[in-house]
Amino acid sequence: MQKLIVLFSILFLINANPQGIVIKSLQVYTSDNSVSIPVVDETNRLVIEFDVKSPAYPELNIVFRFCNRDWSPLDNAFFLNQGKNIAYYPDFERLPLTVEDADYHFRGEFPDKNGYVDFPYSGKWQFNIVSANDTSIVYASGRFYVVYQQLKMNVTLKNEELEDETFFPSDLAKVFNITSGFNLPDELFPFNVDFLEIVENKKIDYPYIIDRKFNTNRRQFYWNADRKFTFTARDIRPGNEYRVADFRNTNKFISKDINAQFDGLEYSRFFKQGKHDLNGGFLLTDFNDEFATYLNVKFSFRPPEDFSGKIFITGSFNDWKVQPEFELENIYGVYQKIIKLKRGRYDYQYVAADNINGELKNIDWFIFEGNNWETTNEYNIFLFYKDQNFGGYDRIISHYKLIKK
Repeated sequence: MQKLIVLFSILFLINANPQGIVIKSLQVYTSDNSVSIPVVDETNRLVIEFDVKSPAYPELNIVFRFCNRDWSPLDNAFFLNQGKNIAYYPDFERLPLTVEDADYHFRGEFPDKNGYVDFPYSGKWQFNIVSANDTSIVYASGRFYVVYQQLKMNVTLKNEELEDETFFPSDLAKVFNITSGFNLPDELFPFNVDFLEIVENKKIDYPYIIDRKFNTNRRQFYWNADRKFTFTARDIRPGNEYRVADFRNTNKFISKDINAQFDGLEYSRFFKQGKHDLNGGFLLTDFNDEFATYLNVKFSFRPPEDFSGKIFITGSFNDWKVQPEFELENIYGVYQKIIKLKRGRYDYQYVAADNINGELKNIDWFIFEGNNWETTNEYNIFLFYKDQNFGGYDRIISHYKLIKK
């Protein structure tokens, strides 16, 4: 009986991944900016780049789907974009033989020059890298924005302090007030203006939302009953510059097993301003480089003595998601995690959170990193409109990139 169970498990794994394919180091950016979140407009293209570990030449497709405000693909036939939604059998390059843990590399731009893929709708999009023989087998996914501007927003940022509660340390009261104002064109309906979304750096999963339906002391919406609108978020903590792990120097980082920081141990930076970062991005060694291999990178962090909770690491290597699998292990007061990463430079930080039944709650981005107005951040601001065409969808009608220097 045990032999049958083992055999069934092996067959299931083979069928679930018939080519033995693993997607690694997925990068999603635009042709004019390789480190910011991908926002496609009339002036640039989407770039998708990744490595593949595969025993044979990969047979893959890339399927593009238009999404709602929550990143769920729309099944409405109008938005499937059939005939222009799949990149079939993309070409791969062989990686150098010195590169371990990956075999092939892909880089493609979309909409492609041959016209097989386009993005006709302004809003949130998703792509899936799938088996060419069975599109239900998804190896990896990515997300991006498409924007066709219909109006211009006027955006301001100013330093403020929260006064509706007491904070300790007092630095936690420091915030940015971001206000976006605009006049709605005559062809658009005021009641369909829906909400404003602010994405800090590359934290797509943790946006600031100002919804016209809810006014609070910290999130405010104003409409003059005509064409003038204002959205305000006055609770955006600036945080600190991100920590940076840069192990591109092959003379300094020689072995396969390395420390994220050459000096090893890291500590709290709550009262220490960090150095310049990539606003959450990462840079990889050129894929054709013979040293562009994968390394076992150990992150080691000693928190303040009075801390006794769970610590997680998040960064450009996991799309800035705070996830249970990135919890650090407490080894005699030093919290550690080994992550396999391609040689490069990565922004990251440590966060505290409570793991409640596998779901992370009470995420604290500032307890180890600090919060001050000198931090440089990039804010991508999207205005959403509830378009009633084709059964209704969430359309982006304006985008503004704000860089706080």
